[in-house]
Amino acid sequence: MDAADPVALGRWWTEALGWVVVNDAADEYEIRPEKDRLPGLLFVPVPEGKTVKNRLHLDFRPDDRDAEVARLLALGARHADIGQGEQTWVTLADPEDNEFCVLSSRRG
Repeated sequence: MDAADPVALGRWWTEALGWVVVNDAADEYEIRPEKDRLPGLLFVPVPEGKTVKNRLHLDFRPDDRDAEVARLLALGARHADIGQGEQTWVTLADPEDNEFCVLSSRRG
């Protein structure tokens, strides 16, 4: 994931996902679900800022959508409008404006 501050953004996603840090270098910050489990996310520095919608869009599917939205907002996410209108999911953005959604739980 391109980032202005890979360490800060990587730490944010570490908290958001509950993953572990496997490399905390400023030029290549990597997190994974578990130390020896792939895939992971790699955060690298880029000089330019984000200008358009993400090409990769992550969705969360928690047991309790509203509780998860509240948790992510408390971590520093913000509500985002990408033209989705009224939906059953909530669109948020991380501290560097990368959008992601929090979906309702899957019903049996």
